[in-house]
Amino acid sequence: MEHFQIGKRIKELRKENHLTQKQLAELVHKSTTGLASWEQGLSEPCVNDLRLLCEIFHVSADYLLGLSDY
Repeated sequence: MEHFQIGKRIKELRKENHLTQKQLAELVHKSTTGLASWEQGLSEPCVNDLRLLCEIFHVSADYLLGLSDY
C-alpha cells in the first residue's frame, strides 16, 4: 500500500481550481512557504486548516485525508 500524503491531494485540488500557491496560502492565512511545505509532505495542516481547506475546495475531510476517493 502506497503511503498517502495529504499534500498530494492539496496540490491536485489547488491546480484543479486554478489557484497558485500564493492565492491558496492567502485563503488559508498561511505563508507560501508553509503551503509549499504541506504540498511537499514536510508538514501537515492542523485541524482548523483542514476544515478551511474542505470549505474552500468543497470536499470532505475524508477525501483530503485519503480515506475516501470522493
